[in-house]
Amino acid sequence: MRIDRGPHRVWGYVRSAPGTYVWLGILFVTTVAMHRMSPEFEQEFLRQRSTNLHELSQHPLRVLVTSAMWIDGGIWLPYVVFYSVFHAQAERWLGTLRWLAVAAAAHVLATLISEGALWLAIRDGRAPNSEVNTLDFGVSYALAGVVAVLTYRIASPWRYVYLVVVLIVYTYPLVAAPTYTELGHFLSVVIGLSCYPLVRGCGKAWNPKETVDSHRG
Repeated sequence: MRIDRGPHRVWGYVRSAPGTYVWLGILFVTTVAMHRMSPEFEQEFLRQRSTNLHELSQHPLRVLVTSAMWIDGGIWLPYVVFYSVFHAQAERWLGTLRWLAVAAAAHVLATLISEGALWLAIRDGRAPNSEVNTLDFGVSYALAGVVAVLTYRIASPWRYVYLVVVLIVYTYPLVAAPTYTELGHFLSVVIGLSCYPLVRGCGKAWNPKETVDSHRG
């Protein structure tokens, strides 16, 4: 009986967050496809699906969607953990539509603002013109936004501990070695935190102390 219970719990968890695991499945397929490409073809293929300045100026809607279907680095397994811990929890809490709205807002707005900052840098001579064609794809902006919005899922005072950790994780790289990608990650956190109106009234906040006490009991 105990052996059967594990798979049922896993399947129940997956069913409770369908959007998360459909997205994760797409990432698995695209990651396998990426590993089958030659290095030269892969670079050009991904460049056409990147949210760089050139592609955004030519095909903005297409690249904003397709850039979120590929993993930067081509390693899929860590994202099973990230999606299960953060995306799935957010989707179960908010529902699929609100969760997707937060993820999409973080992905789209952080991309547009960070690329806008890059465009200004190129215009002012602070970045080379070749930056308009850089590879810029992946799911990290959406993930950062969802990580941030989960702050509101946690009861005080644990909420503030979580928030401080999130801010350190996403602020330190921007301060230590600033890049436009790190700027995008930081912006994604700000956008996720700004989504409070979407999450208000979505159920009682989770109190870690109550969970620990219930297990002890």
